[in-house]
This record gives sequence, C-alpha cells and structure tokens, in this order.
Amino acid sequence: MFGPFRITNPLSGGLLWKIPWRLSRFQKRRQRLRLRAVDSVVATLDAALAKKGQTLEALERWKAEMPTEAEMLPKDKYTMFDRKAKRYRKGIHSA
Repeated sequence: MFGPFRITNPLSGGLLWKIPWRLSRFQKRRQRLRLRAVDSVVATLDAALAKKGQTLEALERWKAEMPTEAEMLPKDKYTMFDRKAKRYRKGIHSA
C-alpha cells in the first residue's frame, strides 16, 4: 500500500509485534493474582450477604459453577476457548 499509511518493516513482522507462545512466570503470577482477586470479591460479597441473612442467586450460581483459583487446572488458568484455533484454545496473553 502506498501513501502515508503504508506498513513499515517493524509493523509487518518485526520482533516488536511478535507474541511468545508461552506465558512468562511473571505473567502467570499476575494472572493468578487476578484470579485470586476475583475469588476474594466473591467471598467478600458472600460474607456480607450472609451477615445480613440474604443471598444472591447469581452469586450462588457462580459459587456452584466456577472453580476457585486453587481448584483450576493450568489449562483453564492460562488459556481460553477460541473456536477458530486449532485445538479450540488460545493463550490469554494473545487475546
């Protein structure tokens, strides 16, 4: 493409834009911390509602269906479903 918007070498395939196929240990740690933060929010809401003697249907469904960070498999922690991917999974860092 010609003109002011033509692609340059770094944009078309340089090292800058390449995403590694594996998460680093630091990225994995940040992901685990994010998952634990979600778990703590759910636990806080559950405790606050229990103190008032109330429940929330959506919260009860979440607790029944969703595993905590400690219960999750690494496959579920670091990948997500993608119907276009070869094995229906893609890394969370390339989303």
